[in-house]
Amino acid sequence: MINNSKKQSKVLKLALFATGISGIVAEYILSTLASYFIGNAILQFTLIVSIMLFSMGLGARLSKSFDKQHIISGFIFTELILSLLVSFVAIICYLLYGISEKSWIFIYLFSVVIGLLIGLEIPLAMRINDKFESLEHNISNILEYDYYGSLIGGLFFAFIGLPYLGLTYTPFILGLINFCASFWLFQVLKHEIKPKTRKIIYWTYTLLAIVLLVGVLLAKPLIKYGEQAKYKDKVVYEKQTRYQKIVMTQWMDNFSLYINGNQQLSSFDEYLYHEPMVHPIMTISKYHQNILVLGGGDGCLVREILKHDNISNITLVDLDPEMTILGKSHPLLLQLNNSALNDNRIKIVNQDAFQFVEQTKELYDVIFVDLPDPNSVDLNKLYTKEFYKLTLKKLSKEGLFITQSGSPYYATKAFYCIKKTMESAGFKTFPLHNQVLTLGEWGWMIGSRNKILKDDFQNLNINTQNLKWLNKESLSQISSFGKPLVDTSGIVVNTIFKPTLYTYYKAGNWNLF
Repeated sequence: MINNSKKQSKVLKLALFATGISGIVAEYILSTLASYFIGNAILQFTLIVSIMLFSMGLGARLSKSFDKQHIISGFIFTELILSLLVSFVAIICYLLYGISEKSWIFIYLFSVVIGLLIGLEIPLAMRINDKFESLEHNISNILEYDYYGSLIGGLFFAFIGLPYLGLTYTPFILGLINFCASFWLFQVLKHEIKPKTRKIIYWTYTLLAIVLLVGVLLAKPLIKYGEQAKYKDKVVYEKQTRYQKIVMTQWMDNFSLYINGNQQLSSFDEYLYHEPMVHPIMTISKYHQNILVLGGGDGCLVREILKHDNISNITLVDLDPEMTILGKSHPLLLQLNNSALNDNRIKIVNQDAFQFVEQTKELYDVIFVDLPDPNSVDLNKLYTKEFYKLTLKKLSKEGLFITQSGSPYYATKAFYCIKKTMESAGFKTFPLHNQVLTLGEWGWMIGSRNKILKDDFQNLNINTQNLKWLNKESLSQISSFGKPLVDTSGIVVNTIFKPTLYTYYKAGNWNLF
């Protein structure tokens, strides 16, 4: 009898261990989905985790309503519902996102329900285990196994689930773990459940097993359908990496690249972005031997840089190795970037741009920053005074710096915040802008130690032989600005400890585009 009690207690703890794994991964899946569909990763992770913890409290309160006769069956059914929801949460969110603009509501709703179920089963497990162990051992052991499961779940999601299985199959792996652990527990404790209820649970397990199997078989096409519904053009490539969701769409002979749902370029007009960013600053620069590119994993910026002479080395730093692999190998990108990333002068480093600049001992003649917009706190650090101070130190004596700076018209305050922040770090700034048909009016900020005069810029002798759009006449256009569309007098400097830029960016007039 004692050995049997130990076995029952052990299996119960293993079920809680499985719950810990699936619960924490459910949090990460929902946070990742919210980041992808809504944006602002740090905010979404904060909200999802907070909502789920609050809901766990509600679940714990709800557990008091279960009488002693129903705590085992209640625990089993809670585990089954949790297995079902965890398995299908990604598919449902993708499908809803494809058909509704209010799909973000369902992500938060899932957070509430899953959190409530997790909060419900922990007190129920303690009450079941109460007859096997004394109070002090019961509480500590139940929580211990649940927390250990959370660690394993987090490691699994970070290093195996998201990078290798993606959001298509990771939820089913976790749902299956929870399903198997609860079924084992049911087999051990079924003699304590009424025969009629026991029969219902058997049929429920059978039905759920069928549903999970069908879900696994249909997961990929269903998610692909939901993904496709989000884009007006045909999706020809999609991959969820450890860092972001990469999607490529195609219409006739043109294709577009998206990261986390935000368009990065279109082959139709990407030269209207890359040519103004590269050729003026490369013409101004006296030296081209050592060049640093932060971002630009698609290879188009490097393609333009390689049109200039006397280039010895280009170091391209992009956080996501999947993006640079795509830039080096995907047929559509190879055709667009002229296989630029396969040039033997290119050194690719997959590392955080801030860390790389902080750690490198080299000096660069030109530094290009072609990173996503500062629409979240995590990207905000790459547009801060601290970051610009670091880049200034890494420039050679007459080196030049340029960063993409969002839109001077759709996010005016953000654009001028970057200008003011660069100046606070010691740069003399020179702003540029151009109309990119598929992106709207876009801007860049040149940084230098010596002031660049507007007349000198507009009289640059640019070699336009291999260019599609940029010429001498256009230099006047891209360097001329009217008055800012909003009052910019109160704009403050963006720093790591006071991240104001992303709030300016979010408050922009993006609805006008």
